[in-house]
Amino acid sequence: MARQLDEQIAGRFPVGQRLRVLDVGMGQGTQALRLARLGHHVTGVEQDATMIAAARDAVAREPEGIRERVRLVQGDGRDTGVHFLPGSFDVVLCHGVLMYVEEPDPLVAGLARVLAPGGLLSLLVRNGDALAVRPGLSGDWSSALAAFDTTSYRNRLGLEVRADRLAALTATLDGIAAPLHAWYGVRVFTDTAANDAALPDDLETLLAVEERAGRTDPYRGVAALLHLCGVRG
Repeated sequence: MARQLDEQIAGRFPVGQRLRVLDVGMGQGTQALRLARLGHHVTGVEQDATMIAAARDAVAREPEGIRERVRLVQGDGRDTGVHFLPGSFDVVLCHGVLMYVEEPDPLVAGLARVLAPGGLLSLLVRNGDALAVRPGLSGDWSSALAAFDTTSYRNRLGLEVRADRLAALTATLDGIAAPLHAWYGVRVFTDTAANDAALPDDLETLLAVEERAGRTDPYRGVAALLHLCGVRG
């Protein structure tokens, strides 16, 4: 995912430009900190108190120069219009958030509103076109059969959440003047791995396979997650 994001940033902005980045639903701040270390100015928004506390601890351990480039805001990603002016950011990230939002279109429209012209919107969503893959590969045939006709599923935390279909999100991005520029699959072959699975000795080879599959048809279409990149007109 980081490699995909870096590829899109490199293709849109001059080398060395310090970008204004908004990370909505940043979790513990993994991407936010990574981008701050690369020299960008990052604002992270997170609603969960435990997650934002972890992010603050992680930022506090960074050198002063990196800490100065990170701003953390506790809040709901749907309130971007309250916190930020239109066109405030060059890059907006919203990774692993839409599956918890019943109606994603207003949230995505709010993200696009704070994106500067020519800016990059990066979404990571559950792939609604491939919900039958995980239960099918696990031999759970009844769940696989039911998954063909729904965009709802139970995630690994045991929560009932929702997935997004590529065609629907493509239409949404068109409607908010941030049309789809590129898309990738994420977790094509590794989605059935256990949460506590040990990292394999050939991790770099595994990542190379996933990266190749994530940009190649037909493999990317059956990935567990989709990484969609829209560009603000």
